[in-house]
This record gives sequence, structure tokens and C-alpha cells, in this order.
Amino acid sequence: MLMNSIFSWVRVAVLLGLAGLLPLRAGAQALHAQQVAPQTWMVQGESALGSSANRNFISNAAFVVTSEGVLVLDALGSPALAQALLDEIRRITPKPVRYLVVTHYHADHIYGLQVFKAAGAQIIAQRDGQVYLHSETAALRLQASREELFPWIDEKTMLVPADRWLAGPTTLRLGGLDFLLQPAGPAHTPEDLVVYVPQLKVLLAGDLVFRGRVPYVGQADSGKWIGALDKLLGFDTTVIIPGHGPVSNTAREDLQMTRDYLAYLRQTMGAAARDMLPFEEAYAATDWSRFAKLPLFGVANRINAYNTYLLMEQEGR
Repeated sequence: MLMNSIFSWVRVAVLLGLAGLLPLRAGAQALHAQQVAPQTWMVQGESALGSSANRNFISNAAFVVTSEGVLVLDALGSPALAQALLDEIRRITPKPVRYLVVTHYHADHIYGLQVFKAAGAQIIAQRDGQVYLHSETAALRLQASREELFPWIDEKTMLVPADRWLAGPTTLRLGGLDFLLQPAGPAHTPEDLVVYVPQLKVLLAGDLVFRGRVPYVGQADSGKWIGALDKLLGFDTTVIIPGHGPVSNTAREDLQMTRDYLAYLRQTMGAAARDMLPFEEAYAATDWSRFAKLPLFGVANRINAYNTYLLMEQEGR
């Protein structure tokens, strides 16, 4: 029974944004790198449910080009997507990819790691990612992805560990730029990792920031996620590359949107849990109008609210 419930949850998570590519299908969004700051490019996934039809190209990746090589943030949701990203990097620069930084071990960000590993990049992640990587949940999620997202995810798609697991803040220096790798979890995940480039005033935020769509909260610790966002607001940032959605040139406003959504979930569901109001009744009575027009609201919000309701019950105890 427990296995069935876990597998069902994994299938929902896959639909909300975990994995996918191969040859481009009709209507599928092309992967194209856009320059968003000096030396900095990103590719933007769709604000949609992940599926075989859209190759599950639903998350962002970014890269910074220096005189000594390239640092890439996240590997997208399949080996084929990662290869397309690597081809874009090679179109822009002949410099080698030195580092691939993993913001967190959700499938839409990591299933392409094997491509960058084969290309010689050093893979770096926060050490708490090891727990997820070796978990039953990770194995079940890969199994579900192979069913839901075939042929983009198949039996050749592997879970790839980091070459270097970070225990705390670390600065990499590459081609005259400093890359501050700052652990930010537990928040969206226990292993959240962001990258700040002070010389460029660029923040590579991963899924701590969702722009233009409802965040996927899942089993996240929303209280600590808000705390992490408060710390990010302290960076002198001009450009934010979020894990999902378009680049942000209004850093404070967009950090605040994600923060406000999480705070509203905690406020409304916390009051319901405290008053022992049944979830369905509380959800129906809540005014969601501020967020209802965001993409994926209809799919993600009820799940986010329910998980927050359970979290607030636990915190109340």
C-alpha cells in the first residue's frame, strides 16, 4: 500500500515538472540560448506540464563564459536536452565546460548530467543531495519518468552523483570571475544551492525562485524557504535566472512574489490547521485570486496547499 502511494506521488511529481528530449516534434519549443547579462546565457523551459509531447523541457539552465572555460548551472531533464544545451554552448564559445553546478536533485534539472560528465565537466552539488540520490524515491521517480516521458527518458538514463559534494559556502574562481556557491537549503529541497557572481551582479537561483508560474512546493520546508529568500534579498543583484520562468531584471520584486506565495500558503493553511478545519473546507474558503492567473495554478496549487496544511499541522504539534 505504501509503495503504491509513493509511486502515485512520484507520477504526480513527474507531471508537475520532472524530466525530458530527442528530435524536435511539431509544436515543441526549441532550445535556444539567450544572452541575459554580460558573459551569461540561459535556456528557458516551458511553463507547462512535463510530457513526452513537449520533451519535458520545463526547467531552465544557464551558463557563464569566461576566458578559462564555462560554468553551467543545471543539466536539464534528459540526456538529449543536455546535448542540445552543450551544442548551444559550443556554438557560442570553443572554451571547455569546466564545472556543472547542480542546484538540486529534482529530475528536470539532473537527468542530463551524464552528458556533461562525459564532456569532462566537474559536477558540483550540495552534500545533502546524496540522501535523495540513493533513495527509493529517486529510483521510483526514474522508473515513472521512463514510462511517462519515453523516449526522452529510457533505460540508458542514469542518476549521476556529483564529483564534489559541498558542505558549506565555496567560491570558485574562473577566468577572472568569482562564483559564490551558497547552500540555501533546506528550502525547496534539502540540498538547494545557488550561485552568485558579484562582478556581474547575477544570481543563478535554481528553484528557490519561480517566475511567471506557481512554484512547485512538494515536500518543501516552506518556512525555511522563506528564510532562504530573505537571505537572497541581501545580495546586490541586477539579474536573476530562476529555475522556471523568464529571466528577471526586477530582482527584488520577483524574489518577493515567490516569498509572498509561500507566506500566503502558510498563513491560510496554518490558520485552518490550527482551527482544525478540514482541508477541503479550508481550501474552498481561501481567496486565491492573487495567484489564480499564474500558469499551472490549477494543477499545482491544491497539492501545494495540501502539503502546506500537513506541514502546518506538524509544526503546530
